Amino acid sequence: MILSLLGFGLVIDWIAKKKGLTKFDPEENEKNVPDSQRIYTENYLQQIRNQDDQGFH
Repeated sequence: MILSLLGFGLVIDWIAKKKGLTKFDPEENEKNVPDSQRIYTENYLQQIRNQDDQGFH
């Protein structure tokens, strides 16, 4: 089972390299994120920051 998962990962990596999917631009990817996902992520990060500032771990 483990070898089949590793083999599958290797095949996917090989296909990505063959198609030239090695350069990822975070700014370009950010344009494709829906507003609802962006709001959810920002709220989650703010909650984590607040908990960290209050000393909860």
